[in-house]
Amino acid sequence: MEGICGRKGDRMIKKWYRVQKLKAIFILALAVIFTNAVVSYSNTVKLIYNQQWMIYSYEVVTQLEKIQSTLKDTETAQRNYLITADADDLKTYLAAYQQTNSNIQILSKLTAQNHQKQQWIFLLEPKISNRLNILQQEIYLRQNQGFEAVRQRILSDKDKQIGKEIQQLIHDSLELEQNLLQQGMQQSQANSQKAIVTFFIAAVVDLVLVGLLYDLLWRYIKQLQQTELALRQSENRLRAMIDAEPECIKLIARDGTILEINAYGLAMLEVESADVLIGKPADAVILPEYRAAFADLHKNICQGNKGTLEFEIVGFKGTRRYMETHAVPLRNEFDGTFIHLALTRDITQQKQAEQKIREQAALLDVSTDAILVRNIHNQILFWNKGAERLYGWKAEEAVGKNVVQLLYKDISPQLEDAYLKVMKAGEWRGELHQLTREGKVIILESRWTLIRHDNGQPKSILSVNTEITQQKQLEAQLLRSQRLESIGTLAGGIAHDLNNILSPILMSVQLLQKKLPDSQSQQILQTLENNVKRGANLLKQVLSFARGIEGKQTIVQIQPLMAEIEQIIVQTFPKSIICQTDIPKNLWYVRGDTTQLHQVLINLVVNARDAMPSGGILRMAAENLVIGEHSAQINIDAKVGSYIAIVVTDTGMGMSSEVQQRIFEPFFTTKEVGKGTGLGLSTALGIIKNHGGFVNVYSQVNRGTQFTVYLPASTFRDTHSLSLELESVTGDG
Repeated sequence: MEGICGRKGDRMIKKWYRVQKLKAIFILALAVIFTNAVVSYSNTVKLIYNQQWMIYSYEVVTQLEKIQSTLKDTETAQRNYLITADADDLKTYLAAYQQTNSNIQILSKLTAQNHQKQQWIFLLEPKISNRLNILQQEIYLRQNQGFEAVRQRILSDKDKQIGKEIQQLIHDSLELEQNLLQQGMQQSQANSQKAIVTFFIAAVVDLVLVGLLYDLLWRYIKQLQQTELALRQSENRLRAMIDAEPECIKLIARDGTILEINAYGLAMLEVESADVLIGKPADAVILPEYRAAFADLHKNICQGNKGTLEFEIVGFKGTRRYMETHAVPLRNEFDGTFIHLALTRDITQQKQAEQKIREQAALLDVSTDAILVRNIHNQILFWNKGAERLYGWKAEEAVGKNVVQLLYKDISPQLEDAYLKVMKAGEWRGELHQLTREGKVIILESRWTLIRHDNGQPKSILSVNTEITQQKQLEAQLLRSQRLESIGTLAGGIAHDLNNILSPILMSVQLLQKKLPDSQSQQILQTLENNVKRGANLLKQVLSFARGIEGKQTIVQIQPLMAEIEQIIVQTFPKSIICQTDIPKNLWYVRGDTTQLHQVLINLVVNARDAMPSGGILRMAAENLVIGEHSAQINIDAKVGSYIAIVVTDTGMGMSSEVQQRIFEPFFTTKEVGKGTGLGLSTALGIIKNHGGFVNVYSQVNRGTQFTVYLPASTFRDTHSLSLELESVTGDG
C-alpha cells in the first residue's frame, strides 16, 4: 500500500514538474515573441519615419526645383515677350507666373511644421515676389515705353543681383535638402539592414522555441496518449470491478435522472440494457410512499451532504425488494456542483430475517419464563418480557450489565459448576437462587444452552429460567408436615408408654398420702404428686399433638379471648414490654375449643415475651379475611373461604431462616435448658390444624417476629345458633 502511494506521489511530482516546464517555456516563448514584436515594431516605426521623412525631403527638393524651373520659365517667357511682344509669349509668362506663386504656396505648406525651413522660405518668398514684380514692371514698360526703355532696365545691376540671390537661396536649399535626403537614405538603409538582421535572429530564436515546444508538446501528447490509454484501461478495470460488485452502483444527475448504472443494478431492476434506464428518473421504480423521502435525500446529496435511506422498489418484472442506499456527493469539476453517487444493496432477506426475529422475540416475550442471553463474559445481550416480569428490571436497564453482579449475591460453587458444565457439555439444568430488583431471593429451575460461532468457538449462553419458589415452599411445607406426622406418631407411642408408667406412680402416691399422715411425708408426697401430674399433663399435650385429639368445639368469640390474653400480659409480663392491641368489634366467629385456642395464644405471647428480654412492643391484632384461589395455592394448608387472621408481633431478636424451618418440630427449642420443652409451637400447630387453620411466620434477625394464625370463620347457621350453644355449655358446666 505504501509502495502504491509512493509511486502515485512520484507520478504527481513528475507531472507537476512537466507542467511547470511547459509553463516556463511557454512564458519564455511569449517573452521572446513579445520582444521580437517590440523590436520589429520599433524598426518598422523607424523605417516608416525615415521613409516619410525622405518623402517629405524629396517633395521639398522637388518643389524647390519646380520653383526654380517655373521661375526660370517665367523669366524666359517674359524676355520673349519683351523682345517679340507676342501675345502667346505673354500668356506663357502669365501661366508661369501663376505656377510660380502656386509652387511657393505649396512649399510654404510643406515647411509649415519645420521652423528652420520656414526661415529660409521667409527669405526666399519676398525675393521671388520682388523678382516677379520687377518682371511685371518690365512688361509694363515694354507695353507703354517700348523695348528700348526695358532693355536699359534689364541691363541694370539691381535686376541681376536679385536674380542671383534667388538662385543662391534655391541652390543652398537644394543642396541642404539633398544632403539631408542622402542621410535619410543611408539611415533608412541601415535601419533596413538592422531590421533584416533582427528578423533573422528572431526567426532563428522562434524556430528554436518552436522546435523545443514541438518536442515538449510531442512528448506531452505522447504522455497524454499513454495517460488516456492508462485511464481507458483503468476505466475498463473499474467498470469490470463495478460490474462485478454485488451491489447496485449508479450515478444520478441533479435533475434526478440516471447517468450510469452497473450490471448488478440492471439485474436488480430486471432490465437487460442500461439504455432502458439512462436518462430516466431514478425514483421510477421506487414505491410511491418512499418517493418523498428519496427526493429529500437526493436534494441533501446535491447540496454536498451524505445520507442513507431504506425503501422498497418494484422491478420491471414485478419483483418487490427492500433496498438500503448509501449516498455520497460527487463533485462536478466543470461547475463545482454535486451529483448523486448511490451504492444500493438488497436487504430483502435481512428484512425478512428481522421480521422473523421480531416474531420470535414476540413469542419469547409471550413466554412466562425468563429468557436471557449473555456472552461468555457474562454480559447480558437479550432480556425478554418474562425476565422483566420475574426480576423487575426493564430490558434497557439489564442489557449490557454483568449477569452475576445483577442476579447473584456472590459466586457460589453451584454457579461455577454450572458454568463449567455448560462450557464443556454445551448444556446444563439445575436449580439456582437469584435476586430480584427488590432484593428478594427467588428459586429458579434454570436451563442453560451454549451457542457457538460458525468456527465452533463459544459465543453466548441462552438461559431459560422458571420460578419454582412457591413450589419449593409447598414442598417444604409438605415435607415438614410429613416429618411432624412421623414425629407425632413416634411421640404418641412414647407418651402412651410413659402415661402407663406414671399411672401406678400416681396411685401409689395417693395411697401413701392416706397411710403417712405426718406433715413432712405429706409435703414430700404432695411434691411427688404435683410432679407426676405435671408429667401427665405434659404427656397429655404430646398425645394431643400426636393424635390430634379433638375437644368439644363450640362457637367461639375471638374478641373476649384476646381481651383475656391481653389481661394476662398486663398482669404477668414485665413492665418493659408494652402491649398494643387492635381488635375490631365486628370480628366473625369461629367453631373451636376455647381452651385449645387459649393455649395457642398463650404459647405465642409467651414466645414473644422470651424474645424480648430487654423489653419491647408486643402487638396483637385480628381482622376478617377472605382467601382467594391465588392465596390458597401459596400455602398447602389454605383453602378458599372466610378466615379470621390473628396476628402476634414482637420487636425482639428475631429468627434466622434455618431456625424458622424447624420451630414447629417437637422438642426443638433455642431456649436454655430448663426454660423450654420445645412442644409449645408444635402443640399450637396441631391445635390450629385441628381447627382447619394454618399459620404463617415472618421474622428477621434483630428486627422481630410476626405469627399470623388463620382460623376458618363460622357459617351463618352456626352463628345463628350461638345462643343455644352457649346455654348448652353453661348447663353442662
